[in-house]
Formats: sequence, structure tokens, C-alpha cells
Amino acid sequence: QSILTVCFSVGYSAVALNHVIDFKEKKQEIIKPVSPSELFPSLPFVQGTSKRIKVLTRLTLIVSDPSHCNLLRSTSANIRLYDIIAVFPKTEKLFHIACTTLDVDLVCINVTEKLPFYFRRPPVNMAIDRGIYFELLYTPAIKDSTMRRYTISNAVSLMQICKGKVSSQSENKPLELRGPYDVANLGLLFGLSESEAKAAVSTNCRATMLHGETRKSACGVVYTVKKPRKVEEEETAVPACKKAKTQA
Repeated sequence: QSILTVCFSVGYSAVALNHVIDFKEKKQEIIKPVSPSELFPSLPFVQGTSKRIKVLTRLTLIVSDPSHCNLLRSTSANIRLYDIIAVFPKTEKLFHIACTTLDVDLVCINVTEKLPFYFRRPPVNMAIDRGIYFELLYTPAIKDSTMRRYTISNAVSLMQICKGKVSSQSENKPLELRGPYDVANLGLLFGLSESEAKAAVSTNCRATMLHGETRKSACGVVYTVKKPRKVEEEETAVPACKKAKTQA
């Protein structure tokens, strides 16, 4: 509840309850997600609007062996109940599998230490073509100078390849949460342009949500936007009957 209150105060319109599973630990099972309505009977309104904050459910799988990916390939009923599915690969082989074959919405990148492999362009481009985004945890850049160095280094190496197709994540501490504009400013340190940094906390996040809807529906999602008409077109637009009279 305290984290949700902070998200409301800094201007976020959607948050995700993250359920993390590390297959290194024993007896790890994918359970049904907790309904947000059970935890938050009344959601606060988004700052400056009349809409309430949207609370989603997310599943993050930490995989360190190729056999762990079989669970994602299977049609588990509990997996389909989550709005967003993320995978945290620990090796280069698993990173390649996550980008090319796994049906996920996000690929998480470890930024707290030196990566044991280099990002290669073919799997990253394939992930972008499949509508998958990469996620960076910006909290380590705030806490420690050593982790800040690794965070910036790993982020810059990824940005050179993924063309800004990233989103951001914070850990579960209210004091380490930053507002959208602050996170966009951090994106400039990671090598993003101003428009790419803003997209990392806005349009990219929405695209991830829509990708999750597509995965759950197994068909697709149609998102329509009303195109505004220009003022000049409205003034010059004349009905066909009036045009015929003037010509006659």
C-alpha cells in the first residue's frame, strides 16, 4: 500500500505486482496471481486525472539452465493468468533462447555486476521484431557507486544495439522509487536520446502491456486511435452537393 501511494504521488498510472521465481531454490511452483482487488479495495486516482491507477500482475522467472525454459514453453494455466511475463537469463545461451523462442513480454538484464557475455545484434533484433522489450533495473545506480558504474556500462552496451527498446523497473522500496521524469533523465546517462528516454517510461511500457494481452488472447489486440483533423482541412472541406451548385 505504501509503494502504491508513492506511485500515485509521483505520477504513475499503472503498476505491476511482481511474483519472482528462482529455479535455484527448491519447490518453486507457479501459483495463481493474487487479485489486486483483494489487496487494494479502493485504488487511488492518477494524479491530475479522474482515472484510477491500474494494477497488473507480473511473473518474473530467473533461469540459469535451459531446462528451466521448458516451463515457459508449456501451456500452464497459471502462467496465462499473469498480465506480464518476464524472464531473467543468466547465461548467453539462455539470453539467446529468451530473445528468439520464448513467449515472454520482457527480457531482464542484470546490471549489478559485469556481464559474462556481450550483447549480440542478431538475437536482440529478433526480440525487437517479436515485440519483446528489454528491462533495466535503475535502483542500483542510486544506491552504490560500484553498481552505478556497472549499471551505466551494461546499459550503454545494450543501448548501442537495441535502439532504445527498453523499459525501466524499480525495486520494492518506496524510498528508491523515482518519478517518470527522473527515470527519463537517468536514461540520458544510459545513452538514450530524449525521446527514447521518455518512451522507456511511457509508450514502451504500454506496448509491453499490449504484448501481454496478445499473448493471453492467442490472436491479437487491435488498438485504435482517432486521428485528429487539421483545422485547414475542416475549413476547406465542402459537401459535394454545394460543390455541384457552385460549379453550375
